[in-house]
Amino acid sequence: MSLTNKAAMNIANVLGEALPYLQQFVGKTIVIKYGGNAMVDESLKAGFARDIVLLKLVGINPVVVHGGGPQIGQLLEKIGKQSEFVDGMRVTDSETMDVVEMVLGGLVNKDIVHLINQHGGKAVGLTGKDGDLIRAKKMVFTRDNPELDAPEIIDIGHVGEVASINTSVVDMLTQGNFIPVIAPIGSGEDGQSYNINADLVAGKMAETLQAEKLILLTNTEGLLDKDGKLLTGLTSESVDELIADGTIHGGMLPKISSALDAVRSGVTSSHIIDGRVEHAVMLEIFTDEGVGTLIRG
Repeated sequence: MSLTNKAAMNIANVLGEALPYLQQFVGKTIVIKYGGNAMVDESLKAGFARDIVLLKLVGINPVVVHGGGPQIGQLLEKIGKQSEFVDGMRVTDSETMDVVEMVLGGLVNKDIVHLINQHGGKAVGLTGKDGDLIRAKKMVFTRDNPELDAPEIIDIGHVGEVASINTSVVDMLTQGNFIPVIAPIGSGEDGQSYNINADLVAGKMAETLQAEKLILLTNTEGLLDKDGKLLTGLTSESVDELIADGTIHGGMLPKISSALDAVRSGVTSSHIIDGRVEHAVMLEIFTDEGVGTLIRG
């Protein structure tokens, strides 16, 4: 069936709009944190995989970092272990850490790799323990306690922060035309494995690779103001003001912190985008409008 003139013109306009972005980003690295609805809805999963394959085919180097909190929770429930959280962070004892490694480094990671490969890509799955990719340190978590003179230190187990990143294995893969897919697990100097927030790993990965963009997929439109309207074209200074006045709070804070740290460390731009929109990654990179919040240094 042939295209109508209107449909043909729409396609031509879209391709024309994408051209300057294609020219600008060829040879550049884009780090994408993959999670939320985009990771469980079958249509969104397929759209994400096609977007990643297309980026690689046009000469852009995508690096995928993924989460998997709901999947971890489901497996813990199956084995009769209750999930426990402190201020949104999963308390991770040794048994829970075994489940985290099994789910993130195994089930979830290999599912994403398989999905990208099904759509014509060449993806390779890694955890931060492979090739000494992510060195971790134990997260020290404190909370104010009115009964104590100093903040209370709470042990939440094998929850870590990024101490350092060695990108040699990622560099080798991207140069070999592969797509790295990274689970946010790191090794500590103490020999322990640590579960690290995927937004944090993606941000540090973008900084270390000096990526062109950091893209964080979420289950919201992006960053919203107090009236629920989408904010975009933000600078680091304007984001600081939004944090100070309470507009940015709760679960959005870690994402914003990762995005801000990235642009302050040389990443050209960070994007918090709506992963519930089909082909959100492609729309954000290759169109003027985009589908989320753009932050520049």
